[in-house]
Amino acid sequence: MAGKYPSKGSAKRVQLAKQGPPITTLVAEGSQMGCQLMASAFAQSSYPIRVTALAVDSLGVRNAIKQTQPDVAVIGAGLKDGPTMGLKTARELCVSGSKTKVIILIDASTGAMVIEAFRAGAHGIIGRDEPFETLCKCIYVVHQGQVWINSSQLLGLIDYLIQNAPPSTVSVGSSNALTKREEDIVRLIGEGMTNREISHQLNLSENTVRNYLFRIFNKVGISSRLELALYEYNRRQMHGISEGHPGPIAESRSASLTRPA
Repeated sequence: MAGKYPSKGSAKRVQLAKQGPPITTLVAEGSQMGCQLMASAFAQSSYPIRVTALAVDSLGVRNAIKQTQPDVAVIGAGLKDGPTMGLKTARELCVSGSKTKVIILIDASTGAMVIEAFRAGAHGIIGRDEPFETLCKCIYVVHQGQVWINSSQLLGLIDYLIQNAPPSTVSVGSSNALTKREEDIVRLIGEGMTNREISHQLNLSENTVRNYLFRIFNKVGISSRLELALYEYNRRQMHGISEGHPGPIAESRSASLTRPA
């Protein structure tokens, strides 16, 4: 994922800022100073992001989301009341049916940490060592209904799943059951394309793409786009076709790994 935009990026960000209402955002970090610094940075950003609440512990997060119902919550994996309380709180929000989309800030982008964040219900993960502008773009993308994960994190997650998942999870034996059109869609999912991008690429409606994805999920025996990206990655490795083809996700894009909606 590119950390910076090309020269025309400033104009694009100004255009984004003019489109629609601001994205209301909760910031939750382990210290008040950290929260305030992040809120100040958002206020100076060109992205349409408005911080509506700050929290330093799990109780503060729950109360703030109940009272302000923000569009997005940026939550540190660790909060003031514990090193994993951010993850635990995100999981509680997910189980409760909260409509707030959660982004988890993590210190180490290991496969285990990435999968724990998604198990907690995160819609996006971002490392603390990434540029602040990347966090702004992450919030914007997540608010649009996509899932944010960068290339290195996705590859780490795939490696983790390969090492820890049962063989049936990464099996490529059922690939012969796919039609040519379904094969095309699997390939484009492996390149990190969204349903909209796939529909443009293949000249199909988005609804048709979703229907294809459901059929592919049933044929391959999986239930998510992430597993489908893993399936495609393993199939390429098995057939030695990685050269000349992008990896599971193109380097400069975020992955859309949600289920077909």
